Amino acid sequence: MPVSVNIPLERAWNSWSSRPAEMVFLPLGLRLTPLAFAASTGKACLFEPGDAVMLGRHALDGSLVELQLSHAGTTLDWRYGKADPFSITGSWRMAEAGEWGVRFWINLCLSADGGEQVRFEEADGALIVRVGHRFAALVSEEPPVQVTGHVSLAEAVQDYETHGYFHTGSRAEAAPVLVLRFNLEMMRDNRFALAIADRQDLAVAQARALLARPDVVPPRPDGEPAVALAALRDVVAWNTVWDGINQRSYTAISRNWDLGKFGGYGVWLNDQFYAALMAGEFDAGLARDNLAAVFSGATPQGNLPCLLTASDAWVDRSQSPIGGFVVWQLYLRHRARDLLENAYAVLARNHAWWWRERDPGGTGLASFGTSDVGDGLYKGTHFGARNESAMDNSPVHDEARYDKATRTLDIWDVGLNSLLALDAEMLALMAAELGREEEATAHAARAEATKALIQETLWDGERGIFANRRRGGGFVRSLAPTSFYPLLAGAATPGQIERLCGHLDDPSGFGGDPVIPGVSRADPAFKDNSYWRGRIWPPFNYLVYQGLRRHGLDERASALAQRSFALFRSAWESRRICPENYNAETGEPLDQPDTERFYSWGALMAKLGIAAVTDVTPWHGWEIGNPGGEGELGPFASPLGQVRLALSQGRLRLIQGERVLLETDVAGRISRLSMTDGAISLRLPPLERACFLRFPHLHAGMTPQASLDGETVATSEEGGILVHLPASAKAADLELRWRARITGI
Repeated sequence: MPVSVNIPLERAWNSWSSRPAEMVFLPLGLRLTPLAFAASTGKACLFEPGDAVMLGRHALDGSLVELQLSHAGTTLDWRYGKADPFSITGSWRMAEAGEWGVRFWINLCLSADGGEQVRFEEADGALIVRVGHRFAALVSEEPPVQVTGHVSLAEAVQDYETHGYFHTGSRAEAAPVLVLRFNLEMMRDNRFALAIADRQDLAVAQARALLARPDVVPPRPDGEPAVALAALRDVVAWNTVWDGINQRSYTAISRNWDLGKFGGYGVWLNDQFYAALMAGEFDAGLARDNLAAVFSGATPQGNLPCLLTASDAWVDRSQSPIGGFVVWQLYLRHRARDLLENAYAVLARNHAWWWRERDPGGTGLASFGTSDVGDGLYKGTHFGARNESAMDNSPVHDEARYDKATRTLDIWDVGLNSLLALDAEMLALMAAELGREEEATAHAARAEATKALIQETLWDGERGIFANRRRGGGFVRSLAPTSFYPLLAGAATPGQIERLCGHLDDPSGFGGDPVIPGVSRADPAFKDNSYWRGRIWPPFNYLVYQGLRRHGLDERASALAQRSFALFRSAWESRRICPENYNAETGEPLDQPDTERFYSWGALMAKLGIAAVTDVTPWHGWEIGNPGGEGELGPFASPLGQVRLALSQGRLRLIQGERVLLETDVAGRISRLSMTDGAISLRLPPLERACFLRFPHLHAGMTPQASLDGETVATSEEGGILVHLPASAKAADLELRWRARITGI
């Protein structure tokens, strides 16, 4: 039962249920559900997830929700809007007719999960339901052909399929489910409104007032970064659902899986961390919800479980540790100390668990395994141990043997150990920020020791690449993009980096088009095109991109980001799908039956499409960039709060609300951007020509002083404080200080 008073009011009306077209008001458990009936097939539907529903734009707060609904050859464009937290409006428009409109019926079903009676007030032309002291009123612009009553939504469906649309025997003035019935001959287009108030007449008046207002539809995004940001938002919003079992909101792996596959909810460890990272691009609260879904499952043994669902718990396993990397990025973006305070201890225990449980020989390198706890599916098996990698059927595991004595695979995994090194590095940063200096020192030492072992032990000099290796033996033949994770960990030497880049370029290896294949194209398993055997996976592209950025390989990283987003966009714009993975030869995601079409981490490809304009990373802090072109990006979350970026005529503007904070003609990336009361600091890229930085909210009376790499530079007052930047062949650090306090920065 989706009822909760603990949801932020601005998100209370939303697409919380498993039916994408159904809107739910969580505090009261109210449901507004579309139902369609086609006489041509004699079938009715509630638009469950599947081919009949194309997911459109979706604001996180539900203020805009768009879908295309299809049934028996008829297609409707459906839209919800929200004028205030207690009211929603909606509309439909027939886009394509599959039969004579009089035989196709569209219905608005109103119900409450507490079983309260819904009444039809003919004088008001409204459906009314009272829940506690609140009243909800549903009205439509066109009056319904008839109003019917039913015990449940399922019975409403059955009524149509048993009796057809001529039937009048189910007419009612009160029932647990009341249905406003319309046909597409009489109502090809229609608008409706539902309002909640503390008096019935107020609810009806508010609903009628909403219908009197014209619809205001936001414009569609323009420009590649804006399209990418909107896609990221839409995927996160659509996959954010209500977990009625645990009474929480979270971003599901896919809203299509929660009931059918997992029985009500499913928290796959690294999927949930990625969901938190992507949600954090917009909303720290939703990022916290997703982190809480992970941390609430922490085990007494110390690990974060690989998978928790309504029907199973893989507590014997974890997954490669990306949590520290995700949480530190969220902290850098939002500068909210509670993100670290709530995460650090749990992540530190999880990190310690890896070394205690997955390094049986005390070698300083870890292997995947499955511990003797719980009774999860595949526990104590070779396949169960492979689950920890998230790459269940990858050929990099083909040569591994499961050691029953240690309950681990007998392979040192390069991806796992690289992410363990990165995790230790991120934990060191967190501990230092929290004032835990001894722990910070210990984590940093662990990170350096792990990096050294990766560099020395997991580098296959003959092939010139990092690879998995048998404990005390030779290298594994198969290679995956995890061979490039030492870049992300900072574990590769300059010579090793050069060799790795050669493999990324090699069309018979990990180059070619599209990228990055889940196994080398030269591997016999590449042709299998089955899940992790050859296909392209968004987490690979995202983590390799971050590794390239860490080492200043920005042109390579940008090319990977552009190609990744182009691959995503080819599926998104034509079919509105966010694929779990792609064919590495054709780029087609749905060429085999195993790919989920609306998978949350698929939006990592969209996140890469934003990175040219803005990003937040441990290596470069907050970045804003001017790649050229025209358009606006945002709003998105930043260390300053919600901001926008506008590109026009070669200039970049950083805007908060109605105020321009920064304007510049600097091309490329400005990194390590920080704005506080009395100080602004940033790193400039090399400048081919003289440029400027303008800060319109500052003036000469604040006695500003600017320096570039410690040397004073000139400022003037021209529409704010203008800093003159000379051409320079190298990056430089700029600092601007002033005496007066500026509020709101």
